[in-house]
Amino acid sequence: MLKRRWLSSIPSRAVIALGISLLLIPALLLAACASPTSASIPTNTPTPAKTVTPVQTPTPTHSSKPSGPVDAKWIEPQVNGDTVSIPVSEIENNWNTRFKLSTADGDIVTMAYILNGVIYVRASICPPCRSLGFTLTGDVLSCDTCGTRFSGSTGDGISGACVKYPKAAVSYTISDGNVVMSKADIVTAHQNTLKPG
Repeated sequence: MLKRRWLSSIPSRAVIALGISLLLIPALLLAACASPTSASIPTNTPTPAKTVTPVQTPTPTHSSKPSGPVDAKWIEPQVNGDTVSIPVSEIENNWNTRFKLSTADGDIVTMAYILNGVIYVRASICPPCRSLGFTLTGDVLSCDTCGTRFSGSTGDGISGACVKYPKAAVSYTISDGNVVMSKADIVTAHQNTLKPG
């Protein structure tokens, strides 16, 4: 009885507006929660670590990979303080490259090549025979002097006289079309390759 009196004292338009509002509020809340752009809830998901080596590169379009052995071509690095860079295009065009870096202890040779769409940079020395060149055949690096074979993807020895001297990798990033390395990382990879193991 009291409810009827109270409702009858409210104009019918207000009752209808109140009813519509009560129906629309839950619908609007559901729509806002479902919208991916409306919610800005912070997440505590950690940012994944950036992989620096090896780096995937698009399949080269400049030249097709030769079917047989690919000799390492000498290229010139750009040195700016402790930063050393070489163009990605040089590696893509030649598939197997090497470059020389002058240090206080003498020249260091480093190789850079593409294997299955990935750029690898490694120390280019075979300590027992003192070779500085490696030919890429399929996924195998072969020393140009003693013929020792190394895995192109890991640098580990496969067979031959110098098999105990794996080729250490050089960390790098790709920036503005260049493979960018630090001189210190190149020296460290060279020194690690001089040690058996």
